[in-house]
Amino acid sequence: MVTKRHIGLALLVTGLAAIAGILAVDHIGVGEFGGIGPVQRLALAAGGLVAAVGLSLIPLGDRPA
Repeated sequence: MVTKRHIGLALLVTGLAAIAGILAVDHIGVGEFGGIGPVQRLALAAGGLVAAVGLSLIPLGDRPA
């Protein structure tokens, strides 16, 4: 059975992986824009939002999803 904690952990890991991937792409230097561009900022915000939602689901424990 999938619980809210499982979904929260999955969302947290997904959000953090997205943030790490975006920062890694910026570090490698893909693209023409120097630094973090506007689309990357939106993607970082989306990854942070996904991670925050996941973090908020974890304390709900073993209730079914």
